[in-house]
Amino acid sequence: MENLTIQDFKKMLSSALEQIKLREEEFSKLDAVIGDGDHGTAIVQALTSVVESAEKGTEFKTMLNDAGFNVMLQTSGSTSTLIGAFFLGMSDAVQGESLTASQVKDMFKSGLSNVQKQTKAQVGDKTMMDALIPAVQAMISCDTDDVRQLFQCAAQAALQGAADTVNMKANFGRARNYGERSIGYADSGASSWACMFESFAKAL
Repeated sequence: MENLTIQDFKKMLSSALEQIKLREEEFSKLDAVIGDGDHGTAIVQALTSVVESAEKGTEFKTMLNDAGFNVMLQTSGSTSTLIGAFFLGMSDAVQGESLTASQVKDMFKSGLSNVQKQTKAQVGDKTMMDALIPAVQAMISCDTDDVRQLFQCAAQAALQGAADTVNMKANFGRARNYGERSIGYADSGASSWACMFESFAKAL
């Protein structure tokens, strides 16, 4: 698959929303261990507004930009702020109705870099960044012109990153107050972002 079209991307977003809805309760339960227990609801709301906004998109730049703004306007909280930042960052790097593998890499790299302006969290801090950073890095270093393969590389890295959070101690947000007690559970944010990347790969 040489190009990612706008229709492909809409299909990926819908698929991610569908999968995350199925696991909404699981993500909230994980969040309840060391957070306020609302991550499932928050990520479903955020992705719902992304999908609704994206449906109207006819080319990448405006679609991503509108989705980013929409999620921040419609929902509040750190989940929507970071998802909004991700989409706004992606919109900075692309235009047109179809993207090559190299342009897809640029788009996700730019999305990550905008999220990193919002949070100082790194890999190892037991946050969504444990899935997002490895996913984007894997995508960038994936030596292929096949868009489908890029997302497979990203999904694998995100799933591994989320699994690794089980043995981590939380260093950010409310979760860090739990110290050693935060060990033994996967991070809800890393798990939902890994689910998102896995859905992207499967949708293609």
